Amino acid sequence: MAASIQVTVPATGNKISVPTGLFINNQFVPSVDSQETIECVNPATEEPIGSVVAGSVKDIDVAVAAAREAFKTTWGKNVTGIERGRLLNKLADLMERDAQVLGELECLNNGKPLKIARDFDVGDSVACLRYYAGWADKIVGQSIEIDSKTKFAFTKHDPIGVCAQIIPWNYPINMWAWKVAPALACGCTIVMKPSEFTPLTALKLSELIVEAGFPPGVVNTIPSLGSVGGAALSSHKDVDKIAFTGSTVTGRKIMAAAAMSNLKKVSLELGGKSPHLVFESADLDQAANWVALGILYNTGQDCTAGSRVYVQDTIYDKFLQILIGKAKELVIGDGFDEKSGGGPVVSKVQYDKVWSYIESGKQEGAKLALGGVKRSGKGYFVDPTIFTDITPEMKIVKEEIFGPVLSVGKFSTEEEAIRLANDTTYGLGAGLHSMIVSAHTFKQVWVNQYNLLYNNVPFGGKKQSGIGRELGSHALEEYTSVKAIQWNFGEKLDWPL
Repeated sequence: MAASIQVTVPATGNKISVPTGLFINNQFVPSVDSQETIECVNPATEEPIGSVVAGSVKDIDVAVAAAREAFKTTWGKNVTGIERGRLLNKLADLMERDAQVLGELECLNNGKPLKIARDFDVGDSVACLRYYAGWADKIVGQSIEIDSKTKFAFTKHDPIGVCAQIIPWNYPINMWAWKVAPALACGCTIVMKPSEFTPLTALKLSELIVEAGFPPGVVNTIPSLGSVGGAALSSHKDVDKIAFTGSTVTGRKIMAAAAMSNLKKVSLELGGKSPHLVFESADLDQAANWVALGILYNTGQDCTAGSRVYVQDTIYDKFLQILIGKAKELVIGDGFDEKSGGGPVVSKVQYDKVWSYIESGKQEGAKLALGGVKRSGKGYFVDPTIFTDITPEMKIVKEEIFGPVLSVGKFSTEEEAIRLANDTTYGLGAGLHSMIVSAHTFKQVWVNQYNLLYNNVPFGGKKQSGIGRELGSHALEEYTSVKAIQWNFGEKLDWPL
């Protein structure tokens, strides 16, 4: 059996035990062949939290085999939807019970404020599990009329099989639930690869899988480097489906590996460069609140981050001043401080990336209206940063930054606003304030609000923002395979032809 670490929460003195091994067949085990570890760091202090086992390609093979065996024997078509729903509800109960512990661990490993990790991320994840628990016994097919005198057809939605789930570091608990809940509701088994930056809550949640009573092998957790575990899962010939949330660059690699191996089913929730359009008829104070939320929530580390805002020229100066005031009000600090509405970015890698974009904006001639100055001291903190005087070809306007960096432009007419909004290779989200216009390029459009997601509403992108859907009934389609059965009870075949 693998060891565990005792994580001390500085703000409360609470000690949290976290298993450090690979979770396979409901046990935490060491690697088959590797001594490599993943070091976990607190981004608010830059201090180490502890290390966990880094899975190898052979470990992925063992986990996939465990998932396959469970699918064939104790899960898949061998357990009723009622039982699957019961277990998902039990898991939700346990997450609700442990919300404080999970929130504290998320705050330490990811940096986001405890109140957001606990009340929003854990709370929404519990709701997600309950939502799909309700679906587990309601996955039905169709009866189809062919010829009522001689034959009919019907369809079945079978679980697709072994699912690889690769989740990101910006919402470790939320993305775990988004992937686990619909897959288990449909009867699939899982090999989960959490981000190498934030593996701790996935391992802690694996303990709850056992406590809830799921059979061994139904959920397996393999922390590993993306270039090792992610690549192995993408090309594995006994994985039936892979779901990934992360960058477009990695999404392309996953899709290529899936095609070159066994043509496994793929769903990808990728990046975005989402716009806000603010028209002169908008409630400017409310619009500024939503625009600030859109770029500053989770410190901008959000695929739907509203990182471009275009404001009608008649209200541009007034709106900009209101927006700057809103951004100044947000406290970016240690996640255990109740005053903090945002924390550090997740890692030194992400910190350096965000600052490279800020420097690029300065060099390309954009004007800083707020921020753009590094803090002294420890922690990967980036304060709200707003650029004006932007042009379409600037990197800060074209590329995803994944930090609290906003580009603000202006428009005169509705047609110009739509053109500016749709001038992107992405197609994930958009915000429209007061006037409803036809931003057809985007698949998630908020009107007079922004960045709110609900478990019963589908979510996903088009173009370079990905394929497939998360959430809602549409997510069930990602984890089932439709089988058609044609039944002849009356037609006689004459032979020879």
